[in-house]
Amino acid sequence: MMITDQIHALKIPFQIRDPSGLMVPRFVYVYIICGEEVYLVDSGVASSESTIIDYLREMGRAPEEISRLILTHGHPDHIGAGKAIKEISGCSVASHPADRDWIEDIDQQQRERPVPGFKDLVSGSVRIDEILHDGDVLDLGAGLSIEVLQTPGHSPGSISLWMPSEGVLFSADAVPLEGSMPIYDDILASVRSIQRLKAIEGIKVLLSAWDEPRFDEDAYRIMDQSLGYLQRIHDAVIKSARANPSQNEMELCRRTIGNLGLPEMMANPLTSRSFQSSLKILDKRDILRI
Repeated sequence: MMITDQIHALKIPFQIRDPSGLMVPRFVYVYIICGEEVYLVDSGVASSESTIIDYLREMGRAPEEISRLILTHGHPDHIGAGKAIKEISGCSVASHPADRDWIEDIDQQQRERPVPGFKDLVSGSVRIDEILHDGDVLDLGAGLSIEVLQTPGHSPGSISLWMPSEGVLFSADAVPLEGSMPIYDDILASVRSIQRLKAIEGIKVLLSAWDEPRFDEDAYRIMDQSLGYLQRIHDAVIKSARANPSQNEMELCRRTIGNLGLPEMMANPLTSRSFQSSLKILDKRDILRI
């Protein structure tokens, strides 16, 4: 899908296995930016390299033209094909240092953040060649540049990318959708990151990994909605925790999922991990106030 003359979006379908063994359909977006060089924003899951390379060839570009793969964070649906893409193209791989360990050692990530079917989603570890920090500006040539914005919360090293010349904001997983599975490490950091993105003037297109492209005012509306969703999640965790202070983590998770009206299958170790960040700030009711 062409977003602008220089930016293309590839929707990569895949499946994840929930704790009961049921296969759940998901998708993730990978973005191709074409200046004098070709950049990839994320790599999708294992085997996504064939979809990416086929699309490049349809555009008249060769895989060897990929000069940089930017990994917005270290989770499996974003790094899964990174190893293969680097081997095929010889590109540089870039990420924020806070997620580097999980990208360079997927066994460590699987131990510290178990995900069902993890090894089916990631083809292997990949070495980071370039460390990206908040405020870095990458020059693609042809008048195109990307500013790196650190947007932690979903993960410590999550980044978003802002292209002012195009009015395009790549938010990766920083902006959770209303009703989606709550997956983050730090709810307060997530709120602050969304507020930072929402403060950017001139956003014409919001490109998320989990959502369809959002244009103009709809981009700002979906960020407002996301902030409201995080506040409701925090309220639901507080309600669950006070209803039964002696319950264990998974009991609290199931109660919270029920309070939110979300599907029971969302009560799993990943969402439980997310809710723990609210337990650390139970005395803070309004998390949207800076």
